[in-house]
Amino acid sequence: MSDQTVAPPDNRAVASARRWEDIYSRAKLASGLVLFTYLVLHLANHALGLVSLPAMEAGAALFKALWRSWPGTIALYTAAALHPLLALFNWIRRGHYRGIPWQGWTQLLLGLCIPVMLVDHAVGTRAVHSAFDLNDSYAFVLIAQFVESPMTGLRMNLLILIAWFHGCIGVYYWLRMKPLFDRCWPALFAIALLLPMLAMLGYLSGGRQVMQLLQDPEWRAGFRAGLNWPGDVAYSFAARANMIAYEVIAALLACGIALRGLIALLHSRRAGLTITYPDGRRYRGAAGSMSVLEASRAIGYPHASVCGGQGRCSTCRVRVTGPGAAALPPPDTAEQKVLERIMAPPGVRLACQIRPQDDIAVIPMLPAGVPPKVVYGAASHAQGSERRIAILFADLRGFTKLSESRLPYDVVFLLNQYFKAMGEAVDSAGGRLDKFIGDGVMALFGIEDGPDEGCRRALDAARRMGAGLARLNEALQADLGLELKIGIGIHCGPAIVGEMGHGGAMHLTAIGDAVNTASRLESATKEFGAELVVSEEVAMRGGLAEDAPGWQRADVSLRGKSETLAVRVARKAAVMEPAGALGD
Repeated sequence: MSDQTVAPPDNRAVASARRWEDIYSRAKLASGLVLFTYLVLHLANHALGLVSLPAMEAGAALFKALWRSWPGTIALYTAAALHPLLALFNWIRRGHYRGIPWQGWTQLLLGLCIPVMLVDHAVGTRAVHSAFDLNDSYAFVLIAQFVESPMTGLRMNLLILIAWFHGCIGVYYWLRMKPLFDRCWPALFAIALLLPMLAMLGYLSGGRQVMQLLQDPEWRAGFRAGLNWPGDVAYSFAARANMIAYEVIAALLACGIALRGLIALLHSRRAGLTITYPDGRRYRGAAGSMSVLEASRAIGYPHASVCGGQGRCSTCRVRVTGPGAAALPPPDTAEQKVLERIMAPPGVRLACQIRPQDDIAVIPMLPAGVPPKVVYGAASHAQGSERRIAILFADLRGFTKLSESRLPYDVVFLLNQYFKAMGEAVDSAGGRLDKFIGDGVMALFGIEDGPDEGCRRALDAARRMGAGLARLNEALQADLGLELKIGIGIHCGPAIVGEMGHGGAMHLTAIGDAVNTASRLESATKEFGAELVVSEEVAMRGGLAEDAPGWQRADVSLRGKSETLAVRVARKAAVMEPAGALGD
């Protein structure tokens, strides 16, 4: 623990820092989208070469009208200067470079290649056009790159692919947390593959057309007359402009390296702190130099972060304790909005947004491998919440004994057919299939819709299960000469619902006494010689009439319970028709 007195945070300084952080994030996103839009239109213009060279020229006229207008020029060159500078700033201010995913390194390396490879093309077209009124038509570019210097053309096409891949990574990280991304990603992925492919094919087609046109003396003379080529002075101008551009790039990189060293030196002189993790690992460093997420990555602690530390996804959230917890500034508007969306309890903060000034202990709320799907929809369940839900358990009767006389292939075939029928019944009734346990099934109902609707859906699922098993038995009687029997138990009660498991085995499930009761009701079907036993609460909430045909009342004693539980019993699940049940 630090011996220093914890000073209260300067709210004005914190607010100012967060305001600039918000401006930085918005500026980086806006500049990136401007550049990506430019690239998309440029590739689409290339693709017009599959139609004809005149189509490429017509597309280029519209393209230049947009981007060479004053608004277009200001937007494009502001974005072209701002985006790499903001990216450089982001990498300079990082407390460390460990734990960065391969996508981050890939995007950085591709981004470093773009300015260096782009200089020649930008100078040879826009700069020379602006200086000498050169007619930099598609024909001019294709002759220069495709005919006179094929290696230049190859390098420019490689540049397009690098810029496209770099931009697609950025767009993916921006969109993957949006609610509609799961629906849109197939179309976006198809565009990401097809657009550069069509652009390359259009470029090649345009190049072949230009080579054929060069064989026509009349076309060649007209092209030269309309080119307005300034002569050798253009080569000298381009050489000087290229050299200046390369010197500016080198100077920026050198300044970035120097600033990175200076920041590291300043951080080393700050007071020290310790961040303690659940497994006993500790990060020791300068106070305020790193966010908790950066500290986790610095020591190699596995920490979830779907959005990469942008404060949008909530997956890096931690419970904070220790003396430094009181010194943390309150959440800003953006962080508070995320915390409210996931219904975070007191003491939970986003690890990417807090920079502790004194010793703290943190407990990450989600496992490191949490998928992006929990960001929306199930986000509030991921950290765990108590809900009153309906739980259904179903189990095959005597299947262990039956499987002993069957070949392994037959056993797998039977189980898969059974699981398919039961899973379809749960899905069609609007339930959530939790898991398959041996030859048993567990399903949850009413997580989102409440216990009344959950009980109605659970009863409907039981009916569908019985009907599905009856159909399956008809097929099995004809093929294998056997009949499967089932027992189903349903109970409604409070349960803890949340994302549980590890790694790829993470899934939404429920635990608690209500779950155990539902399992024991399923076992009670053996005592009654029936297919379905439900608790009285399920019957009442599910709209089951007092005198519903096919049902009988009973009281059962359950293991671990001192009191009996009132239940309803149905001999056949398939024929019962509870009031208010959902239809097929």
